[in-house]
Amino acid sequence: MTHPRPSANPFNEWRPTISKPIDSLTERRRRHIDELINRIRESADKLAADGTSRGDLKLLSRAIAELRYAFKVFAPYRDIRKATVFGSARTQPSDPAYQQAVDLGRTMAALEWMVITGAGPGIMEAAHVGSGREHAMGLNIILPFEQDAHSVISGDPKLVNMKYFFTRKLMFVKECDAVVCIPGGFGTMDEALEVLTLLQTGKRDMIPVLLLNAPGDDYWDQLNEFIHKQLLERGMISEEDLALYRVTDSCAEAVEELTNFFRVYHSMRYVRDQLVFRVQAPLTEAHLEHINANFADILTAGKFELSTHLPAEKDEPALTNMPRLVFEFNRRNHGRLRQLIDYINSTAPQDELA
Repeated sequence: MTHPRPSANPFNEWRPTISKPIDSLTERRRRHIDELINRIRESADKLAADGTSRGDLKLLSRAIAELRYAFKVFAPYRDIRKATVFGSARTQPSDPAYQQAVDLGRTMAALEWMVITGAGPGIMEAAHVGSGREHAMGLNIILPFEQDAHSVISGDPKLVNMKYFFTRKLMFVKECDAVVCIPGGFGTMDEALEVLTLLQTGKRDMIPVLLLNAPGDDYWDQLNEFIHKQLLERGMISEEDLALYRVTDSCAEAVEELTNFFRVYHSMRYVRDQLVFRVQAPLTEAHLEHINANFADILTAGKFELSTHLPAEKDEPALTNMPRLVFEFNRRNHGRLRQLIDYINSTAPQDELA
């Protein structure tokens, strides 16, 4: 007689209904989606059984509704690169930082990137003035003040109004391919440091993070100095963590940093214990030898290997023909992972890119 395997975590409970072999990838995905929907329903039923308070239910109900709608709004644009821009709502059009954000938005839109902001005034407005309505996406926070979206994005179907900061911040980071932080207050500092924390801990796939000053300003340089003196020198972060961000006061340098991040490197995905890098130009045996010699410290076993797409990646057919770099990453040294991406991006001349 067989018994279900024990599990201390109900979210990982063995479910025989989805353990049977399924030949069709489409059918397998459909069944998995059905299973996930059922888990949501089960959790809702348990809320009633638990006697969850009305206040907690209101919070959860609103959060789910906000995320569901935000997922729907962003879904048609998932294949388009996006930069999230953070900065102060209080920055005036006369401030050099405002014009820096305008220039950034305009340049990214010219490169066919979309620009995500909080849809409010100041830097948020400036980035969308630059990008234009077509390339703008907004995540507005509902507050007793600052709650109206600026004129560029107001009334646009790519605007989402949100009550909770935590759902809003999730969408800012989940949906973007890069983050640019322009000087701001508590909110901007919170957003910048949370993004760095997510990258440092591997809770977000690697993306470039730019701390962009206005020309001649030293706002982010002072934070960078604090990070070096108070965090690094006290052993609260590692030297490699400094690779997770860049500081500049040049819009051109910021854009170059964002676009160079995807020069050869395309994306990453975990397949069981393996981390798979998809790259847009083939790596040579010499490149592989260099990687194995210089980045072996981030492996848990084996070596870095060149590969074609793995069977588990069949659900992303658009990426099938891209070469792969496959390895068992220790899931700890994410600053070193960023350094590996930087090396990969240095390997191919521009005319060799796919």
